Amino acid sequence: MLKQQPEQQSVSTVQNANCVVMVPPKEFAFNSETALDNEFQHQVNQTTEQVRALAMQEFRVMADQLSDAGVQVIEFDYPLGQIETPDAVFPNNWFSTTTEGALFTFPMACKNRQQEVRPDALRAALERAGRKVTSQDSLVDYLEQDAHLESTGVMVIDHRNKTIYAALSQRCDREVLEDYAERIGYGRVVSFQTALPSGKPIYHTNVMMAIGEHFCVICDEVIPEFERRFVIKSLAKDKQVISISLEQMNQFCGNILELQTDKGDKVIAMSQSAYEAFSPAQKAQLSSHARLMPFNVQTIESIGGGSVRCMLGEIFLPKS
Repeated sequence: MLKQQPEQQSVSTVQNANCVVMVPPKEFAFNSETALDNEFQHQVNQTTEQVRALAMQEFRVMADQLSDAGVQVIEFDYPLGQIETPDAVFPNNWFSTTTEGALFTFPMACKNRQQEVRPDALRAALERAGRKVTSQDSLVDYLEQDAHLESTGVMVIDHRNKTIYAALSQRCDREVLEDYAERIGYGRVVSFQTALPSGKPIYHTNVMMAIGEHFCVICDEVIPEFERRFVIKSLAKDKQVISISLEQMNQFCGNILELQTDKGDKVIAMSQSAYEAFSPAQKAQLSSHARLMPFNVQTIESIGGGSVRCMLGEIFLPKS
């Protein structure tokens, strides 16, 4: 469960990004490939055109409001290909960045999601937006072993303590996870099992937990008891632990992200459904750390099975 890595060149420990990549949902639709292990997805009785119009409206409002709050938003558009990418609106699953200028890309589990991985185009967009990429690295070769690691979908990272938390699943392979930790010099990997009432594991760690600078939100009841105590003890060393129920997780209370504005203020991005599902006491706890920013992304989270955090690819790259 706990894997200590040898010390490598270590990135600096900024917890909150002040810049994010967002991808417009122009091909958004119910993804039957990902639905095989994502119990958060739902079919709807709307046309594709209606769904995409609603999703684009939700995306636009969220991008504009984050930008107005002082978070740099880089909109990464892309040309249409032969294979549609219905989940492209969730870019945090295929890349990550470091404060030292590294851009990583990851092995995605589903074929149509592998089409989203466009490192050269992303690098060009980042550099146009004034962010400096000094190196590129990829774990995509693990696809040859049928091994996957869907970036910050499956890894919830405590940068201050150089610790990666990860729920193991077919989208989160232990070997790839430990390889990535070693490459970025993070010496501690806390991996664990999970089980939903159906018996299936959580498909992405970031629907069950989030880590801010001084707090964490976690649905610990999905973790087996013998591992749960260890995970909570590790988090509680220097974080306020806010435990959410299975019902709250299903409203995406775990799928939130603390960000920093250009003035240094902190905000917590979350969906309106998550905001409404948090108890008044939990909202007060979260508000003591940052301003809460709820967004109505009902179409995206219901059909796509991911919410606000999934829509945000954190950019830690230095300014050029």
